[in-house]
Amino acid sequence: MYAIIAAGGKQYRVEPGHVLQVEKLPGEVGATVELKDVRLVQGDQGVVIGQPTVASARVTAEILRQGRTRSIMVFKKKRRKNYRRTKGHRQAFTQIRITGIETK
Repeated sequence: MYAIIAAGGKQYRVEPGHVLQVEKLPGEVGATVELKDVRLVQGDQGVVIGQPTVASARVTAEILRQGRTRSIMVFKKKRRKNYRRTKGHRQAFTQIRITGIETK
């Protein structure tokens, strides 16, 4: 059984037991989160495609870690104008483990 979920503007194909890194979700480490934006579910009854989401489906996950990715440098420059700007960015993320996929 697998599902396609949307989290943080991206879509992920998940199965029970998968560990993945998504955009930051609220919650503490060890807490359970419920992802209701399920786009597709493939199970015993076949494939169910949402319009845009599957109304009766939900994916549960456990939060393993909250963190931030490596720093990237954003450098802007305009030639011959003495314009230079440097800025760093670290994206926040949540690492989750999929514990279950439920359809009603």
